[in-house]
Amino acid sequence: MGVVARDLSQRSRGVFFESMRKLHREPVEDLVLEERVRSALGRVCSHPGAIRVMARDGVVRLEGPILREELRRVLPRIGKVQGVHGLDNQLVPYAEGSAHPALQGGSMRSGESRPFFQEHWSPSERLFGALGGLTLTAWGLGRRGVTGTLAALGGVMLGTRAFTNLGLRRLTGMGAGRRAITLHKDINVNAPVEEVFAFWREMQNFPRFMTHVDEVIPGVEGRSHWKVRGPAGLHFEWDAVVTKFVPNKVLAWKSVEGTAVENLGVIHFEPTPRGGTRVDIRLSYNPPAGAIGHAFAKLLGADPKKQMDDDLLRFKSLLERGRATGRETVTREQVAPRRMAPRGPLTH
Repeated sequence: MGVVARDLSQRSRGVFFESMRKLHREPVEDLVLEERVRSALGRVCSHPGAIRVMARDGVVRLEGPILREELRRVLPRIGKVQGVHGLDNQLVPYAEGSAHPALQGGSMRSGESRPFFQEHWSPSERLFGALGGLTLTAWGLGRRGVTGTLAALGGVMLGTRAFTNLGLRRLTGMGAGRRAITLHKDINVNAPVEEVFAFWREMQNFPRFMTHVDEVIPGVEGRSHWKVRGPAGLHFEWDAVVTKFVPNKVLAWKSVEGTAVENLGVIHFEPTPRGGTRVDIRLSYNPPAGAIGHAFAKLLGADPKKQMDDDLLRFKSLLERGRATGRETVTREQVAPRRMAPRGPLTH
């Protein structure tokens, strides 16, 4: 609660000083004001270079072409720039970018996000979001019919959003690609980097020390087919392709488009001064229903982070002690990798 209290205090001071600034407007040099306006244009306009900015005694003059759909958010935003006392709008709106050479290309700007639509919330926003979610859920549960159900679901979503501090795309998995959930782990293995890398490149051995992986079938040109067990006995399959292969340094892969569980991973291998290897692993995936699905999986006893930690400990034991226990006891000799024979274009 101390973090929330500090956040609220800072916001209160911010509102106070902003109010005082508006009441006591200090003059701003014309060149400084022009730079502030250009900076603001870059956040709300797809072609800021097409607009000429001139400032004099706090009055800003804007000239040049602009897309009509952007004009309605550019003017209010410039009016809020510190030091702007007046606005002389001489912009010429165009319905399409093809109508003027200066409006072709560029990237659309959605404008500055309001606090509750940002990817990450401040502590005070999370507090208010959680309280609002609880209130809305309680109100919805006390009502019948579609309205009550929708209100309760909305309250649960709002509360979950506040509790996890994840954006709605990552929460639901919709539009999050392969990065709804990211897991990161590094571990030191007392074995040469060549040996550690050789074990990881033999993906068909993964089920021997990864308890959730049933089978990995190697294909051609860096492709492989994965069979994995999920929570509640669910089974998932997908195809993956190696995206980066630097012997003894980097191994990266990603699922092909259209798979049920989109994912990607990258492993960095770094030799240590004492002849061991530091293995840095970063995995990202998008489970069904995004982070909400991830949370339900944890409730069912399937915690991906803990699974990855346990798998890496078994791998470490296998290389250092020659023996590891997972679903079955496996020895080092059983998963001994083939020597680093060339594999076509992936080794280049």
